[in-house]
Amino acid sequence: MTVLSEDQSARPQPCRVTDASKVSGILHQSSIDCSGSKDDYMDSGEGAVFGAVEPPKRSRGRLILHSLVMFGREFCYAVEAAFVTPVLLSVGLPRSLYSLVWLISPILGFLLQPIIGSASDYCRSRWGRRRPYILVLGILMLAGLTLFLNGDAVVSALVSERSLRSIWAITVVMVGVVLFDFSADFIDGPIKAYLFDVCSHQDKERGLHYHALFTGLGGAFGYLVGAMDWGHSLMGQLLGSEYQVIYFFSALTWGIFLSVHLFSIPEQPLCNVRSNTDALATSALRPLGSHSSGYGALSKDPITPVARLSIPDIRPRSFSALGEANSVTSSAKQPNKEVQKRMTFRLLMKAVIGMPNHYRYLCVSHLLGWTAFLCNMLFFTDFMGQIVYKGNPYSEHNSTAYAVYERGVEVGCWGLCINAVSSALYSYVQRFLLPYIGLKALYFMGYFMFGMGTSLIGLFPDVVATLILCSVFGVMSSTLYTIPFNLIAEYKREEEEQLQLRGSKESERGTGVDCAALTCMVQLAQIMVGAGLGALVNLAGSVVVVVLSASTVSLLGCIFIALFIRYVD
Repeated sequence: MTVLSEDQSARPQPCRVTDASKVSGILHQSSIDCSGSKDDYMDSGEGAVFGAVEPPKRSRGRLILHSLVMFGREFCYAVEAAFVTPVLLSVGLPRSLYSLVWLISPILGFLLQPIIGSASDYCRSRWGRRRPYILVLGILMLAGLTLFLNGDAVVSALVSERSLRSIWAITVVMVGVVLFDFSADFIDGPIKAYLFDVCSHQDKERGLHYHALFTGLGGAFGYLVGAMDWGHSLMGQLLGSEYQVIYFFSALTWGIFLSVHLFSIPEQPLCNVRSNTDALATSALRPLGSHSSGYGALSKDPITPVARLSIPDIRPRSFSALGEANSVTSSAKQPNKEVQKRMTFRLLMKAVIGMPNHYRYLCVSHLLGWTAFLCNMLFFTDFMGQIVYKGNPYSEHNSTAYAVYERGVEVGCWGLCINAVSSALYSYVQRFLLPYIGLKALYFMGYFMFGMGTSLIGLFPDVVATLILCSVFGVMSSTLYTIPFNLIAEYKREEEEQLQLRGSKESERGTGVDCAALTCMVQLAQIMVGAGLGALVNLAGSVVVVVLSASTVSLLGCIFIALFIRYVD
C-alpha cells in the first residue's frame, strides 16, 4: 500500500512502514478509526468538504434527541402564527399597520445572515462552533415570546395612564414579535449545520427526516394548544389569562427540548478540529490502489514512487445548508481545485440574475405561492374572529364582542391544526400521484386547490365549511416545501446527463445556489405581504380581502405554472 505525506506529494518518494504501532499512534492523534472498514476512508472530494474524517455513526436515539428542537421551534412558531395578529390588535395597533411587523425580520435576514454565518464558521468556543449560537438564539426566542405574550399584562400592571399604556403595550409586543421571529428564523441554520458537523452522510439523511417529522408534530400540537379555551380553565384563573397559559406551555416545551438538543450529540471545538487537520496535513496517510492486502492493512514491502497526490484545502464548513450544498458541489466534482468561497448575499443575487430561464420562472412561481400562502396563514385567525364569528378585537377585554372574537381565534387554531395534519398526509399522497401525473401537474394542482378553497372561504364564511376547507392549506404547504426542490433536482439530473453526453465532468452551477434562491423567495414574499397587506385591508375596510387576495395570487400562480414552468419527464 502506498502512503503519502504532504511534503511527499510534491516530491514522490518510496515509503516503508516497519512498525504498525507507530502508524496506529498517528491515526489515533488524527481522530481516525482505522478499524479496517472501507467506509472509514474518504475520497479527496469528501475530505475537502466534510473535514478530514467521516464522523461516527449516530444511534437513532441520539438523532431523535437532536431533532426534538424542531418540535419546540415549530410549536412556538404555531403559537406566533395563531396569536400575533389578535394580540397586536388587542393592544390597540391600528389596522393599517398590523402587517408591518412582518417586514423587519426578513429585512434583517437579508442583511445579517451572511455575517452571522461567517461568525459561526470561525467560533472558537470550547462548546463547539454551532451550539453557542443555538443557545443565544434560543434565549432570544424565549425573550421574544415572553414580551409578545406577556407584554400587555406587564405594561398594564406598571403603567396606569391609558393612552401611555397603549403606546407602551404596542411597542413591547412589537419588539417581542420581531425578536422572536428573527431568532426563530435564524436558529434553523446553526441547527442544520450542527447536524451536518457531527453526523455521517447516512445519518444526515436520517436526521433531516426526523427534523421534518418533528416539525409537523410541533406545529400540530402548537395549534392544538392555541385552540383550547384556557381562559375559563383552572390554569387560566391561576395564571391570569389564556395568553399566560399558552406562554407557560410554549416556554416549557421550548426550554426542555432546546436543552435536550444542546446535549444530544457532542460537538468538537474548532481549535481541536484545526489541530487534527494540521496533524492530517503533516501525515496525510491515504490508502491508494486496489492491489493491497486489504483496506486498513499496511504493506511492509518497499514500493515504487507514485504520481503526485493533491491534498485539498480543509476549511470549516459553512453556516447553512446552502453553504454545505455549495461545498459539496464544488469539492466533490472538482477535488483538485480551491474550495468554493462562502456564499454571501451579493454572490447569491449575482447567481440569481445569471440563472437559466427555467430556474428563474421557478423562483417567480415560488414567490407567488408563498405570497398567497402567507397572506392567508398569517391573518387567518384574525379572519375567523372578525369575519366568521363577527367579533371585535378593539372592544374592551371584558365585553361580549371581544369574547366572541377570542372564540373565533380559538376555532381558527383548530383550522390551522387541520392544516398541519393534512400537510403531513398529503406528503404521502404525493408519492402515489407522482408516477401518474408528474411534478408539474402536482405543482399546478396544489396552487389550484388552495386558490379555489380560499376563494370559497372568503365568499362564504361559514364555520363548518371553513374548517373543512382548511385541509387545502395543508395541500399548499406540502406543495411549497417539496415540489419546487424536486423540480430543481430533476433539472440538475438533466443537466448532468447533457454534460456527460458532451464529455464534460464539471457543472457550472451548484445546487445550493438554486435552493438558496428559492429560500429567498420566502423572505421576499413576507416583505411584500408585510408592506402591502395592511394598506389593502385599510383600503377595503374588511379583513375578508386577506383571504380573497390569497386566492387571487394563488390562481395567478396556476396560470404562471401552466405557461412557464418546464415539464420534466
